[in-house]
Amino acid sequence: MTEHPELRAADLHAALRDPAIAGIVSTIGGDDSIRILPHLDLELIAAHPKVFLGYSDSTCTHMAFLAAGVTSFYGPSILSGFGENAGLHDYLVRGVRATVFGEAGASYSPQNPGEWPANTDGWTVQRFAWENKLLQMRARALTQSTGPVWHLGMADASGVVEGPLVAGCLEVLDWLRGTAWWPRLAGCVLAIETSEEAPTTEQVQRMLRAIAAGGELAEVAAILVGRPGGHELPVADHAAYAEMVRAVVHDELGATHVPVIGNLDFGHTDPMWTLPIGVDTRIDCGARSIAFIGPCTTS
Repeated sequence: MTEHPELRAADLHAALRDPAIAGIVSTIGGDDSIRILPHLDLELIAAHPKVFLGYSDSTCTHMAFLAAGVTSFYGPSILSGFGENAGLHDYLVRGVRATVFGEAGASYSPQNPGEWPANTDGWTVQRFAWENKLLQMRARALTQSTGPVWHLGMADASGVVEGPLVAGCLEVLDWLRGTAWWPRLAGCVLAIETSEEAPTTEQVQRMLRAIAAGGELAEVAAILVGRPGGHELPVADHAAYAEMVRAVVHDELGATHVPVIGNLDFGHTDPMWTLPIGVDTRIDCGARSIAFIGPCTTS
């Protein structure tokens, strides 16, 4: 399979064609997922729209679905997320039910997945060796979340911005610059997060400057920044990542009208909320709320 990425693409195509399969969940990211892109059939993806769920390196596949005009879901994978030690976190379960199934409550539906709620479960990036069976039923320690950090700049403090959601791992998106798989960012709500490889804030700065050089970064409606996860980082350093995004967008580009919201629970942090890529997303600066205003799936 490593030598033949076309076989992995064919496997995805087969799952999309199979009427017995309603959705596809990534086993894990896969750091060479980019190699399947030349072998994907966008017309087939568009003709057989199905749930695709995963994160990290799966960003490549998400961008293919986005290019095909099909909503996909940036959320847990089988091994990381659904394979949680000692059982699933409630916040993760609620996120999948709300966004994919519309089952989180009366205000949710597949046509209107609703507001992204605060994480009251706590978060963790504690790492256990997966092969150690003695640890499989030991719950990872959770740290209480302090909630999102809002950098509004000169944005209307009581205003509302909207745009289709583009979400992914920043390092993987960086691989796609200059390719046909690069998403259109102008007018979107851009959600970015960093991986367990722990890029520094300076590396994040360089990747953002590269996007800015293309002229689109100043044209996004808003930027959502995930809690830097997947590695042990002092909590005091978390805010530096969203601050670096703010500095590039507000100070360097002068795009002070773009809200930057950091410390959000998606991507390489557990538990994570599931984000619907391509779905209209509303940022209410006055209410300090983020809502997905659908539709995400159809029956």
